[in-house]
Amino acid sequence: METPMRAKSSILPSGGGAALMDPADTLILLLDHQSGLFQTVKDIPVADLRRNVEMIARLSTLLHIPVITTASEPAGSNGPLMPEIHCHAPHAVYVPRKGEVNAWDNDDFVAEVKSTGRKTLVMAGVWTSVCVMFPALDAVAAGYDVYAVLDASGDPSEMASRTSLARFVQGGVKPTSTNALLSELHRTWARPEAADLVQLYGLVAPNYAAVVESYVRAQKAAQTIA
Repeated sequence: METPMRAKSSILPSGGGAALMDPADTLILLLDHQSGLFQTVKDIPVADLRRNVEMIARLSTLLHIPVITTASEPAGSNGPLMPEIHCHAPHAVYVPRKGEVNAWDNDDFVAEVKSTGRKTLVMAGVWTSVCVMFPALDAVAAGYDVYAVLDASGDPSEMASRTSLARFVQGGVKPTSTNALLSELHRTWARPEAADLVQLYGLVAPNYAAVVESYVRAQKAAQTIA
């Protein structure tokens, strides 16, 4: 029996990109980005981690991609979720847990994921080796296509980070980065959100912001001369 094809977004060009994620089938899961846990992250500067998570939140709003957030024991030492997520993605749905370390052990969380009808899951969180790893592997086992955004996640050591990457690959989870995620969902400059997307590239790659500033200044100078 043939597997039915999922409909592609109308914004995407026909032809290439069959192996890339489809924004119309994508769900973003932001797991345990908590202030207390941030203090234990050693494999990426926390400022970069927060900026990358903020970019994902902004991107989800811009491209109308649903977001689910969750936290383990937010009233405890792990601390509350970083506020930037729900500030820049006000449509995000928060699912409280009852102490489960693995979000996939929480029935309400899994039910919320299933309710979206989307089968491509983009996950990021702290710690990568636990809060992302466990639900990512379970989601793969449940038949989802799962991506882990490594630089929007963090671990207590470089060793933990390298081990996480190896286990992701062995378990069928696809590692990616915030820049790759942005570009993969963006796909074409021939879209009404193009100017806003430029600002997001400046967040995920600050040097790109300098490129844009130089270009804008050069264009203004050329108009003045003309």
